[in-house]
Amino acid sequence: MTTSKQDPMRFRIRRRLLSLASMAALVVSLMIQWPATAMASHAPSLTPITIAAMTDKMSAKAKEAEGKMQSAYGEVTGDTGQQIKGKAKQVQASAMNTAEAVKDGTKSAARKASDAADKLADKIK
Repeated sequence: MTTSKQDPMRFRIRRRLLSLASMAALVVSLMIQWPATAMASHAPSLTPITIAAMTDKMSAKAKEAEGKMQSAYGEVTGDTGQQIKGKAKQVQASAMNTAEAVKDGTKSAARKASDAADKLADKIK
């Protein structure tokens, strides 16, 4: 027979395990790689650089989900080492996302500069 103190604890453990299962499903879905050639044939506007950027972003999301899952596992089991490793993976994913944002910003600035140069060249002609 369970006591009333154990019931909330069991509920929390079940909730954590359900969260772990959900994150595991997310990680698996993010890890599935789509063939670049199949994507390019259906969407001619996608270049290999675009596909690579998408892959980098998916890798960051997968790393973040993996970190959350590992951290939650550490919480459920009481293993602080797993919690720390999970948090470290989340920080790594954050850095990967920041790098992608910087790349996107640089590309956007380069496009704007190129467009401005084209407009200026058209005015000069």
